[in-house]
Amino acid sequence: MAMSAQTTSRGSYPRFHRWWRNAVFYQIYPRSFRDSNGDGVGDLDGITMMLDYLNDGTSNSLGINAIWLCPIYPSPHKDWGYDVSNYCAIDPDLGDLESFDRLISQAHQRGIRVILDFVPNHTSDQHPWFLRSRSSKEDPQRNWYIWAPGKGGEPPTNWMSAFGGPAWTYDSQTGEWYMHSYLAEQPDLNYRCAEVVGAIHDVLRFWLERGVDGFRIDAVARLSKDAELRDNPTQSALAGITRAEGSGVRVNFYCHDRPEVHDLLRGFRRVVDSYGERLLVGEVWPREPSLLADYLRPDELHLAFNFRLLKSPYSASAFGAAIRYGEGLGAAGEWPTWTLSNHDFPRHISRYQSAEATEERARMAAMMLLTLHGTPFIYYGEEIGMREVDVSPSRRLDPMGRDGCRTPMQWSAAMHGGFTVPGAEPWLPCGDYTQINVSEQARDQRSLLSLYRRLIWLRQRDPALREGAYRAFDGVPRDCLGFYREGAGRRLLVMLNFANAARETESPAGTLLLSTKPERVQQTLEARLTLDANEGVVLDLGNA
Repeated sequence: MAMSAQTTSRGSYPRFHRWWRNAVFYQIYPRSFRDSNGDGVGDLDGITMMLDYLNDGTSNSLGINAIWLCPIYPSPHKDWGYDVSNYCAIDPDLGDLESFDRLISQAHQRGIRVILDFVPNHTSDQHPWFLRSRSSKEDPQRNWYIWAPGKGGEPPTNWMSAFGGPAWTYDSQTGEWYMHSYLAEQPDLNYRCAEVVGAIHDVLRFWLERGVDGFRIDAVARLSKDAELRDNPTQSALAGITRAEGSGVRVNFYCHDRPEVHDLLRGFRRVVDSYGERLLVGEVWPREPSLLADYLRPDELHLAFNFRLLKSPYSASAFGAAIRYGEGLGAAGEWPTWTLSNHDFPRHISRYQSAEATEERARMAAMMLLTLHGTPFIYYGEEIGMREVDVSPSRRLDPMGRDGCRTPMQWSAAMHGGFTVPGAEPWLPCGDYTQINVSEQARDQRSLLSLYRRLIWLRQRDPALREGAYRAFDGVPRDCLGFYREGAGRRLLVMLNFANAARETESPAGTLLLSTKPERVQQTLEARLTLDANEGVVLDLGNA
């Protein structure tokens, strides 16, 4: 495959509606959202059943307007859908193409966009492409994957898998090694093969023709590897090449974040843009944080996840640094993304746990996430405060121990949390659904779910929150955060107290739009507002 260095200037690039700037995304792990047929596994029809919960057009619903579905393709489930055995079908556990089409149609009728998880870096070792590639060195699809002879009985390079151990597995049938960035059952595709690029573009077109609104692209930075298969150097050997600090630690310089990745993304983008207002959002883990902006060039990704917020501890200084980094990415017009939890990390309410303050911290996190400048992504269940579940060894399924954040959605206090019928066994154990569930919180105006609803609907109604600029507000103590959201002639002030004690601010007078503390009911607030411990507020300061 010939790699070009061509770029597209920002001024000449076609502009669409960019609906994702006004969106609040809701990430769904399909096996765990709702079981419609009583087999203990969530499915596409189950998601369709619950669309009114997500958005029925009224403030009685959550109010989100975009869904990201984790992988729905057939898979042997060595990595639970991220090992794809057929890119153009639905896993039988989840439904079929007819149930997928119903979901798309019903979501669109409610104004909800749907994006799919797209896994282009690797397939399952059970994918027909790999079975042919593995069958013989002479097979026409041999070059669709990365094969190489070993070195004295050892792997071809010192590259390491992200899941541990060498990134190479020996195949006795053909006497060569194949490369895998993750599990041995997830061989990496070879994007230096033009046929692979064409086949993956056809996969994108298949789903775009079915009406999907875009894709979350998995493992973006791993798409291209060094053509010469050179060993990765240590950090000390990279002086002058990278700004990475430290020494003696191997750096994924030749199998990760290669320059050719950007040309591949431009190809994906051309396909997507040929269908109009469609989105590409990337899971990008660049070698250096500053390189994330490279993936947001105007002809590459529309959005790229900034994981700084997710990886921050619960503190004003840590969150503040993450926000400044995200805002810095927007200096040239890029649009920030924000998330606190996903399918790969423990749920943030459990990460922020602090005795009696745990739910207060979750409420603060919700206000921060949904008032920042950029596009927020909510992980299913965080709106009700679902905790990380301690899954017993006998029930663990994920090779990397991520089951605890993927457990069934807790809809009610009924058996299995209303996720499936009483007689069925959920595919993963449920959390504490008797205490934490949608049904109870939907009736309680002081609940975490009610706060999420108010925040999301406030964001949807107020142009200053949807697209207004971000500007730091310095009139808060060091263990607090404050920022303005300004736009459409309006000015809002958000103040967040991350301390376990009250803090006095130097805020101007304003009208209270929302507080994380239900007991604060006073509407007109004087200057120098005192925030309670772990309290956040949104103030309307009037015309800008």
